[in-house]
Amino acid sequence: MIAGKAVAALALGLATAIGAAAVAGSIGRGRDSGVVEVSMRFSAFEPALITVPAGRPVTFVLVNEDPIDHEWIVGDATVHERHRTGTEPVHDARPTEISVPALSERRTTVTFAEPGTLTFVCHLPGHEAYGMTGTIVVTGG
Repeated sequence: MIAGKAVAALALGLATAIGAAAVAGSIGRGRDSGVVEVSMRFSAFEPALITVPAGRPVTFVLVNEDPIDHEWIVGDATVHERHRTGTEPVHDARPTEISVPALSERRTTVTFAEPGTLTFVCHLPGHEAYGMTGTIVVTGG
């Protein structure tokens, strides 16, 4: 009987760990903190897929682990086209447009009004082409 309980406990622990990994980068499904950490390392975002509920404030902790600057620009195709051709050297006026200097951390809080899918991109020269992009799925709340 004790061996059976140990196996059951091990299985429950493994299932919990797998479940936690499955929702990493998400809030609203078992994680109520409203905080999502996004790391920038080797010119990539981690996680690259984030799920958040509509109508709820989410604080993004943007951690740049690289020795070069990055930015985190969230939006639709129109927003990203504007940034591909734009000349803004630094972003901090909008909560969805944040510059993150080398080896630093920035925080921003965003409330997405409606469900949908948005992308986040680093538009510094060559970074998007290198693959520094991600997706935010905004659920119905």
